[in-house]
Amino acid sequence: MDIYQLQVFSSVYRLRSFSRASEELHITQPTVSMHIKKLEDELGVRLFDRSGRKTMPTKEADLLQERAEELIARLKWIKEDFGRQDDVEGLLTIGTSSSAGAYMIPYIAAEFQKLHTKVFFQLVVKDSAEIYRQLTSGELLVGVVEDKRERDGIIIEHSVVDEMVLITAPGYLKKKVITPLGLFRIPLLMREEGSDARRSMEKQHMLHNIALKGLKVVAILGSTDSLKEAVKAGLGAAILSRFAVKDDLKAGLLEEVRIRGVKMKRPLSVIAYKHRSLPRLYQSFIAYIKENVTSS
Repeated sequence: MDIYQLQVFSSVYRLRSFSRASEELHITQPTVSMHIKKLEDELGVRLFDRSGRKTMPTKEADLLQERAEELIARLKWIKEDFGRQDDVEGLLTIGTSSSAGAYMIPYIAAEFQKLHTKVFFQLVVKDSAEIYRQLTSGELLVGVVEDKRERDGIIIEHSVVDEMVLITAPGYLKKKVITPLGLFRIPLLMREEGSDARRSMEKQHMLHNIALKGLKVVAILGSTDSLKEAVKAGLGAAILSRFAVKDDLKAGLLEEVRIRGVKMKRPLSVIAYKHRSLPRLYQSFIAYIKENVTSS
């Protein structure tokens, strides 16, 4: 068994395809099959079941993938580990939920990039369940989700706090502070059911004993940006992440209306797969977040 065989195996496992693995690795499909066959013979197990075009990993493959990804990651970055300690550069890919990905992470990334000009960011915006899956499959190294619960194989590197705020168009409401009861009299705009932003708002309403069914919902929209634009147009008010509206509030394009006695805060967790070693680039970014972004 050698590291290249494990890389071939890992590619087939992730892509669920011998042909797609051959394309990713730039080798022929028979060569991929040869490496997998040698690995199966050496381990004395079957790693993949093939039926027509479908390639399904066996339970033995699931176990091997966990060990293989850890070993591949360690070997991949061993050269960097012996390089200059201040050399932070390269592509940093982060999986995020929609709200965190659209606003919080770009803000932090911009500040981090001022310190490390050779770092480039790629954001993969998915729902939380998909981010967990991609972390455990090796498709992602780091994610940011609205969750503080421990999951199998997932570790929380750091948790930060975001706040949900009620925003309106300038002058839309005469009062800048309302009671929780006053919320039921305001036309409200919401995200669609199932979105991370909607779930977060529903959780906050439950915590503060605000019944969703009693709210005056006038429109449901498919993105945070569309919510903001509808609010600016005077269609209604909305409850959104402070990260999402901070620039608009600063520019006077939106106004914040406080709800007396109500603070709607939500945790955003930076997560990783515990069986995978993070490259120095990722370690540096997480360290920056820990030092510069408020912990929950």
